[in-house]
Amino acid sequence: MAKDGIVLLNMGGPNNLDEVELFLKNMFRDKNILTMKSDLLRKFVAFMIVFRRVEASKEIYRQLGGKSPMVEHTKKLINKLHGKINNDDLIVDFAMRYTPPFASDVIKRLNENDVKNIYLIPLYPQYSTTTTKSSLEDFKKAYMQLGGSGKIFETQRFFSNNLYNLAILERIKEEMKDGKYEDFDIIFSAHGLPKKIVEAGDSYEKEIEEHVEILKDMMLENGMNFKNIHLAYQSKVGRLEWLKPSLEDKLQEIENKKVLIFAISFTIDNSETDYELSIEYKEVAQELGFEDYRVARSLNDSDLFVDALADIYSKMRQ
Repeated sequence: MAKDGIVLLNMGGPNNLDEVELFLKNMFRDKNILTMKSDLLRKFVAFMIVFRRVEASKEIYRQLGGKSPMVEHTKKLINKLHGKINNDDLIVDFAMRYTPPFASDVIKRLNENDVKNIYLIPLYPQYSTTTTKSSLEDFKKAYMQLGGSGKIFETQRFFSNNLYNLAILERIKEEMKDGKYEDFDIIFSAHGLPKKIVEAGDSYEKEIEEHVEILKDMMLENGMNFKNIHLAYQSKVGRLEWLKPSLEDKLQEIENKKVLIFAISFTIDNSETDYELSIEYKEVAQELGFEDYRVARSLNDSDLFVDALADIYSKMRQ
């Protein structure tokens, strides 16, 4: 009997220190990340970036226990999602863009289980060519190469989903349980992007800004009256001009020295949240004299996020 399948897509992260170089190579060889037209030039630039970054990246993952937390969080998430939908004929799985499990590994399991309707949900709330488009293209290309004969359905963004945003508010409330909102500024920190990608038509910046406005209204409705609300961008790489303001610049300019950070472009904790935000930028904040610096957890396998994904799947089937 033919089955439905939900596949969650994400960028991935090293499962061990030996995969750090693989992760970096696959990411920087992605034509959606390095957008030059020449494949040869892309490979050369990727080689140089990986050569310069691999050892520093390994040290980051050593401090995170030797691997990215993303895969374990995602395994818990798909198990809870399958339990939530409670359908034995439904396959729930996940594929990573740059590290195992790759799309080809998941597709083989889907084909073995005669899955004919595949619902792809990239775990990027806002659309970008560098994330959403890249993951969807990668999966569909692998599906064709492996002779898949089913029908593929996809969602490209879900930042306006009410259950999803309630899950964000829940995470913020958890981190603020012993603090007064009025005493804190909140910074929504998004992964940065080169400006030239946005200028080429990528909708990411616009959707990030729309998402912040949605959350502003919802926080107000829920009595979460932060002193000030900010947007900033993190994770800049290279010499190109990136979206501004950077998180470091934002920390330097705000007057209030009590701040909560929420990573608005991530749904699953990874090195950018567990190391960059929680360790590196905490040190920056301490040097700048912050009295209280907090980072809210990503949604990971929270019950409300599971509800949101079940809702997205339900709407895709209508």
